[in-house]
Amino acid sequence: MNQLNKGMLAIDGARLWASLMDLAAIGATAKGGVKRLALTDLDRQGRDLVVQWARDAGLAITVDQIGNVFMRRAGRNPALPPIVTGSHVDTQPTGGKFDGNYGVLAGLEVVRTLNDMNIQTEAPIEVAFWTNEEGSRFVPVMMGSGVFCGAFSLDSAYAALDSEGKSVRDELERIGYLGDEVPGRHPIGAYFETHIEQGPVLEDADKVIGVVPAVMGLSWYDCVVCGMEAHAGPTPMALRRDALQVATVIMQEVVQIANRYPPYGRGTVGMVEVFPNSRNVIPGRVKFSIDLRNVSEALLTTMHEEMLAFVAKTRQDSALAIDLERVSYYPPCPFHPDCVGAVRAATEKLGYSTMDVVSGAGHDAIYAARVAPSGMIFVPCKDGISHNEIEDAQPAHLEAGCNVLLHAMLERAGIVA
Repeated sequence: MNQLNKGMLAIDGARLWASLMDLAAIGATAKGGVKRLALTDLDRQGRDLVVQWARDAGLAITVDQIGNVFMRRAGRNPALPPIVTGSHVDTQPTGGKFDGNYGVLAGLEVVRTLNDMNIQTEAPIEVAFWTNEEGSRFVPVMMGSGVFCGAFSLDSAYAALDSEGKSVRDELERIGYLGDEVPGRHPIGAYFETHIEQGPVLEDADKVIGVVPAVMGLSWYDCVVCGMEAHAGPTPMALRRDALQVATVIMQEVVQIANRYPPYGRGTVGMVEVFPNSRNVIPGRVKFSIDLRNVSEALLTTMHEEMLAFVAKTRQDSALAIDLERVSYYPPCPFHPDCVGAVRAATEKLGYSTMDVVSGAGHDAIYAARVAPSGMIFVPCKDGISHNEIEDAQPAHLEAGCNVLLHAMLERAGIVA
């Protein structure tokens, strides 16, 4: 079934869609997307709008020192840690209307529905949005949730600079979101994040809800191959030290490694710099990125070791200088069985078609999972496209994901009889 089972408590899909479109108008682009980079004036406007909607819904607002915002609906028992949902409202430079924004506004719609139905929960309900999830203006990505869970320090986040030399701390202060609460001091009983899939799996399988058991881990590398520039005409093939030809051998192995470990093995070369990049000069230096992913930490370790071994062999066979440096590593993130189970049970109760979908992208839920039981809900996006101005999703699918969120959160928060 793709329709909500009769008699079930349900959110207002039209209201959710209207909120998404109103938020998307802030930073709207000519191609129908959104450009609302973290801690810009447009981000402030987006934050202000969401906070105003939260206040209109009777929520209490808390802002921490990295600008994470928590919007609280009281429960019968204030001593219980809140059941939290959320995502982010910053976007890519060529972002869409739904990435991140949907998770925040789905949470707000849950609260509005509880208000409409006069439902009191045992535990408080909170909606959060995290600072600089996208990492487009400031590095690292998932900054707010990362500081919150202790993955990196508040001082290091404050010191991060954009391309114009502006710091995170100064920009937080400038837009009015430099809060007082120490990051990580905010209790979380459980965390749910609703998101467009950002991939094509659900749409291809014609399923409405993706139950997310885990997020893939990733290893990022910079690889540099050094040969010798020479004239493309006079230099015989056997006497060349062609850095690009050797680099392409390694690039092909990246794909082969991923193919050896299905179904979740991933291998990508996304950035290549060739020097001197001249039509009739044999390349003397090539720098390129390598991205390896898998949902199993053991398999990701195996992929890493195979990459190291292949580079060592290629270095020996080619007699060229090859440097491989791992520049980033995120272990796979399995979500808590109780939260995954709550999402699965809600989906089955509501009657939506469903399948398990492992996330290949990073989300704030990865860091939330370090401090609280966490889970995610996916809905399809058109053609699997995201981080793009043409990103799109069906209103019915967004409504369905929000309904699942509502019931999963109520299962964790409890309803006062």
